[in-house]
Amino acid sequence: MPKVLILDRSKSMRNTLRERLEYEGFSTEAAEDDTAAEELCRRVPFDVILSDTGCRMPEGDVPFIVLSSEASIDSAVEAVRSGARDFLTKPVDMNRLLKSIRRIVDEPDSDSSASGAHAPAPARRPRRARAVQVQEIIGSSAGIERVRQLIEKVAPCDARVLITGENGTGKELVARWLHAKSPRAAAPFVEVNCAAIPSELIESELFGHERGAFTSAIKQRKGKFEQADGGTLFMDEIGDMSLAAQAKVLRALQENKVSRVGSDKDIEVDVRVIAATNKNLREEIDKGNFREDLYHRIGVVVVRVPALRERTEDIPGLVDHFVRTICAEYGLPPKPIEPKALRALQEKPWTGNIRELRNVIERLIILSDEKIAAADVECYC
Repeated sequence: MPKVLILDRSKSMRNTLRERLEYEGFSTEAAEDDTAAEELCRRVPFDVILSDTGCRMPEGDVPFIVLSSEASIDSAVEAVRSGARDFLTKPVDMNRLLKSIRRIVDEPDSDSSASGAHAPAPARRPRRARAVQVQEIIGSSAGIERVRQLIEKVAPCDARVLITGENGTGKELVARWLHAKSPRAAAPFVEVNCAAIPSELIESELFGHERGAFTSAIKQRKGKFEQADGGTLFMDEIGDMSLAAQAKVLRALQENKVSRVGSDKDIEVDVRVIAATNKNLREEIDKGNFREDLYHRIGVVVVRVPALRERTEDIPGLVDHFVRTICAEYGLPPKPIEPKALRALQEKPWTGNIRELRNVIERLIILSDEKIAAADVECYC
């Protein structure tokens, strides 16, 4: 069972995080200050630390996530440069936090310091290989059946795949199925959101850096390409990547080699790249925002995920799935939904796609009475 340390001055925040994480199957400990955190880290081999801004990280090489009340670019840059694996603002989006924790727990360990003169970090508990279950793709519409067929055909080979579709359509889920059905399924699936990383940090995030490469580089760090060696690298929102970063990614794909920031040594990597975007990359090429040579490298096979408004016949199955899942999270029996309410949901435009539908179902479960009625849909959607 993965162990998480919650380091936060707020007792209510510690209790909230502990309750949700333990419900999700994590073992947790909590500390209100640096001293208590240091003592816990001496006794417990944590897999990840959740730290409030301003707290000093305990000695060792435990991956950490920063939780901040300040939502500024400068704070995010400083957190990532100090070694944080993610930066989330309060109030915390629990779905994103859980996703980030699971990604850290599932990834291979980072390199230790390159210099033998430094004392080794405290021994970490060895990670056990474990099968990661992928959520099913729900629906039987023609568009979704086409996606399933492409997954079955493309997954067994190493061809690079470009997944296109609007925000919230499930592009990451398609990428995970391509990995799960591939010969690389037992190896890492590493995700990087190209739109969420400041341009000045993208090179370090993708290719890693050496100790001392820049002011906050206090230790050597593997980039996403190295972390995904032998497995799959999912580059989400690749259309938002800067042209300078695109050039470096192109070289990595052409030569199967990367070079860490601050090093002139090439490192060979064996990575299958799956990319995703909500943009029309052909239009971005015409505007000069995306390299055509990179487009041809990543788009050997293109999988388009249909918008929810194009597959309204799948909405009843999705609603049933979300009702059961969300009610289980709240410890409730599945809440019935009237046929008229279901039809009303099918008539909505769903500009936010499946992500929006899930949020609406959660809202309806919370605010409706014994059952979800058509009037609830009209009132709360």
